[in-house]
Amino acid sequence: MRIISWNVNGLRACITKGFMDFFNSVDADIVCLQEIKMLDGQAKVDTPKYKQYWNSAEKKGYSGTLIFTKKEPISYAFGMDGKYTDEGRLITLEYDNFYMVNCYTPNAQPELARLDYRMEFEDCFREYLSKLSKCKPVIVCGDLNVAHQEIDLKNPKPNVGNPGFSNEEREKFTKLIEAGFTDSFRHLYPELIDQYTWWSYRFSARTKNVGWRIDYFVVSDDLKDKIIDSIIYKDVLGSDHCPIGLEIDLI
Repeated sequence: MRIISWNVNGLRACITKGFMDFFNSVDADIVCLQEIKMLDGQAKVDTPKYKQYWNSAEKKGYSGTLIFTKKEPISYAFGMDGKYTDEGRLITLEYDNFYMVNCYTPNAQPELARLDYRMEFEDCFREYLSKLSKCKPVIVCGDLNVAHQEIDLKNPKPNVGNPGFSNEEREKFTKLIEAGFTDSFRHLYPELIDQYTWWSYRFSARTKNVGWRIDYFVVSDDLKDKIIDSIIYKDVLGSDHCPIGLEIDLI
């Protein structure tokens, strides 16, 4: 099974930059998008092989998630047990043998202005995933807005305490891993350097590969031995993030 995750930073804009070319060429079973910044119907997204599940934010032009799936799920849900539904940050699809969770984690904002909200979201998210995993294995993907380890960003020292690399955010990711989940990329490539999924639009950061790895596939520990590959499509343009992929044997 092939699953793709991509923070498109505005789906309408990404469509004009080759989104559908990548979408069609990768031929994934499931494609999860974050930060779509639009409502269903605001742009033509023709995917006849796929069911579409939209979770748009109440605020126009902000946040939002979307899943395309070839196989119709048993059920779907937005938010976490009725919480965190207003910003369109979470979609869960239930299949026979796993849950698929697409997440766009809130950014802590400059000077960590939204850190308290972020911490509450993280605790709720971890509890929600742990509850799901008691029923069947979970695959989580998305822009989780944190570089977990120093290896996950180009310049760790000057970024300590900044949004996405604060001690608080990193500790929450550690707690998620300790709750029974595996970072698929670091499971396969624990020491591989210069592997990033987001680059600032400033200072030619992408050309220089001065980036951060803040997009993830995280799986229940009992799925980690079924991971075939965890991929960063660093050469695919269209957003300040690049797509990532998970190849996993769920047969």
